[in-house]
Amino acid sequence: MKKNRSIHLKISAFLALLLLTAVPVSATIPHAEIDAPFEAREFTPKQVTTSKQSLHQLLGRHYEKQRLDDDLSSSIFDLYIESMDGSRSYFLQSDIEEFEQYRFKLDDGLIKGNLDAPFIMYNRLQQRITERLSFLLKQLPEKAKAYDFKKDEHLSLDRKTADWAKTTAELDNLWRKRLKNSILNLRLADKEDDAIYELLAKRYQNQLNRTHLATEEDGFQVYMNSVAHAFDPHTAYFSPRNTENFNINMSLSLQGIGAVLQTEDEHTKVVRLVPAGPAAKAGQLQPADKITGVGQDEEEIVDVIGWRLDEVVDLIRGAKGTTVKLEIIPSDSTDLKTKVIKIVRDEVKLEEQSAQKEIIEIPQGDKVLKIGVIDIPTFYIDFQGRQEGKKDYKSTTRDVERLVNELKEEKVDGIIVDLRNNGGGSLDEALSLTDLFIDRGPVVQVRYSNGYVQVLPEPKNQVGGIVYDGPLGVLTNRLSASASEIFAGAIQDYGRGIIVGGQTFGKGTVQSVLPLEHGQLKLTQAKFYRVSGDSTQHQGVIPDILFPSLFDKEKIGESALDQALAWDTIRPAGYDAKKDFQPWLPTLREKHQDRIETNPDFVYLHNQKELMTELRARTDITLNEKQRTQEREENEQQRLDIENKRRKAKGMELLEALQTEEELLAEAQEAEKEKEKNKKEGKEEAEEEKEEPDALLVETGYILTDLMLLKETPNTAKQQAQQ
Repeated sequence: MKKNRSIHLKISAFLALLLLTAVPVSATIPHAEIDAPFEAREFTPKQVTTSKQSLHQLLGRHYEKQRLDDDLSSSIFDLYIESMDGSRSYFLQSDIEEFEQYRFKLDDGLIKGNLDAPFIMYNRLQQRITERLSFLLKQLPEKAKAYDFKKDEHLSLDRKTADWAKTTAELDNLWRKRLKNSILNLRLADKEDDAIYELLAKRYQNQLNRTHLATEEDGFQVYMNSVAHAFDPHTAYFSPRNTENFNINMSLSLQGIGAVLQTEDEHTKVVRLVPAGPAAKAGQLQPADKITGVGQDEEEIVDVIGWRLDEVVDLIRGAKGTTVKLEIIPSDSTDLKTKVIKIVRDEVKLEEQSAQKEIIEIPQGDKVLKIGVIDIPTFYIDFQGRQEGKKDYKSTTRDVERLVNELKEEKVDGIIVDLRNNGGGSLDEALSLTDLFIDRGPVVQVRYSNGYVQVLPEPKNQVGGIVYDGPLGVLTNRLSASASEIFAGAIQDYGRGIIVGGQTFGKGTVQSVLPLEHGQLKLTQAKFYRVSGDSTQHQGVIPDILFPSLFDKEKIGESALDQALAWDTIRPAGYDAKKDFQPWLPTLREKHQDRIETNPDFVYLHNQKELMTELRARTDITLNEKQRTQEREENEQQRLDIENKRRKAKGMELLEALQTEEELLAEAQEAEKEKEKNKKEGKEEAEEEKEEPDALLVETGYILTDLMLLKETPNTAKQQAQQ
C-alpha cells in the first residue's frame, strides 16, 4: 500500500494557480475580417494516440468503473455540447439536430481513435462564434446608436435550459439584446456613448481575431475534458500548455495574486483564493466572481471576455510589488454590473499561511471565560525540510501543537479550531492534527477503485498521546474542503468537539496525475469516508449547529458541479465514539437561536441572505434604462438600509451611502502610507480604529461555553433536554 499512499498527499484540485512571474501575452494578433469563414481544424496523430491512452486509463483506473457504451457516449455528447455552448447562444437547433447522429457513436470513435465527430462539432462552433461576433461588429456603431433604451425589453440571464434558436434571426435578436445590455451597463458606469462603441468594437474584434487563432489543440482540449468530466468533475485532461499551469511548484514563496481560476462560458471565474495570498488579504476578490478585464497598474484595462484561460493567467501574473487591476462581475451581481479592483502582487509566504492564535473573552453570567482560537488557513508541510531531516521544519501539526501548549499556559477554558476558507492540503497533516485531540483510533477511510478500503492512520503509524483533551469547537464554512472535512468529520464522529458554522464544500475524492503521450490526465482514483462510514463527498460535513451563510450552494460546493460523485456509505471503522454532548444539542440550539435573533450581525446576515435570495431568483433583467437605474438605486438603498440597521443596533455612525470598492481601497492605501510615514519619522503609531469582533467566531465561543456550563450542571441540563 505504500505506492497507493502517495496519491493522498495532494487532495485539493488546482486549475490555474496564479503564482508565477509574468509571461507576456503576444501583443500582435492577426486581424480577422468580418464574415471571414473559420478555417476548419483537423486532429493530429498524436491526439489520436492520446485519446486512446486517456480512454484506457479512464476505463481501467477511475474510481467508478464505467462501461464504454451508449449511455456513456450520450453523457459525453451532452457535456461536450454544454462545454461549447452552455448558454445556447451560438448553435442553431438545426446544428443540434445534425449532431444528434453522433450521440451514440462517440464511444466507438474513442475506441477506434476517430475524432471526426467532435472536430466537426468544434469547427461548427467556431464558425457560429465567428458569425455572432461579425453580427455585433456590423451593429457598431450606427445600428447601435438607434437602440431604444426607453423600450420595455428584457434579457434572459439563465439560458441553460432555453430552447435552441430555430433561425439566425432569433440569434440576431438575442445578441442584439446582449449588445444593448453591454451598452447600458457602460452607460450606467458613466461612460460616453462614443467611448462605449469604441470599447465594444475593440472587444468583439479582439474576440474575432482570437477565434480565428483557435487551434486543433484547443478543440482537442475541450473534447477530452468532456470525456473526462463524464466520469466526474475533478477528472480532467491537461494539454501540454495547461500542464505547465497544473504542475506549478507549490512552495509558498512564489509571486502573484494567489487565485485559482477556471473558464466558464466566455468568462474567467474565480474558484478559490490561496490563504494569505495577496487576493485573500485585499478582500475584494471572492469565489465565483468573473473576471472581464485585466490591466497593469495605471495602464488601460484589457477586455478578456472570450480569452483562453492561459492567456488571462499570463496577463494577471506579474512581479512582486506591481499592481494588477481586475474588472470583475461580482458573484452576487444580478445585472452583470462590473467593478474594478486593484491587487498588489506579492509573495505567498509559508509563515503567513501558518496557523495563528488569539484569545477571545466570552461573558457567561458572573464569569468571563477565556477561549483560545487557532486559525488554520491550510494544511501545510515543508516536505523538503522533512526529507532533509531538519528538526525545525514547519507543518500544520507542529505549529498547532505549539500554539495549544501556549494557550494551555495562558489558562484558556476551551479552544476553537477555525477552518473557515481552508481548502485542504496535506492528508498526512489532517491525520496528525486529529491525533492532537483524539488519543488513538482511525481518522479517515480511503476506498480505492478496486474496492479495497484503507483505514488511516494505520495502527503502526499512530503514536498516541493526546495534546489537548479540554472543551473543543470547530468552526467551518462552505469553503472548508478536503483535508478540513476529514478533520472536522473525525472530531464530530468521535464526539470530541462540537462543529458549528456552515456546511462544508463536499470534496471527498482523491486525484492523481498520470502522464500521457501528449499532456496529462488528472484522474479520480479513490474516495474518502469518515470513520462512521459516511462519505465526505458531495454532502460534506453538516455542523451540529448551523450558521446562516451568504454562499450560494448553486454556485459553490461539490453539489454545484455537474457529474459529481454521489454521497454514500461504507462499513464504519472500529472507533470509540463519545456522544456525551448529544443530549444537550437541543438546548444549545435554543440558546443560540435566542442570541442571534437580536444579535445585530446575525440579523444583518439574515437580511442580506434574504435580499440576495430574492435578487438571485430573477431570471431576466430589464433593458429599459430608466427602469434599470431605478432597480439599481433600490437595490443599493436596500443594502444601505440593512447596513445602517446593523450600525444603529451597535451604536455606530450611520452611513449616507455605501462606500465603493475604490473608496475603501483608497482609505486602506492612505492608512498604509500614513503608517509608513510615521515609521520613517520615528513617530508613535496613531491608535488604530478597533476592528469589529468576528461575530461568527464570538458566537462559536458562546456555544462552546454554553456546552461547558451545561456539563458542569448535568442534572439541570438533562432536565432541560427532556422538556
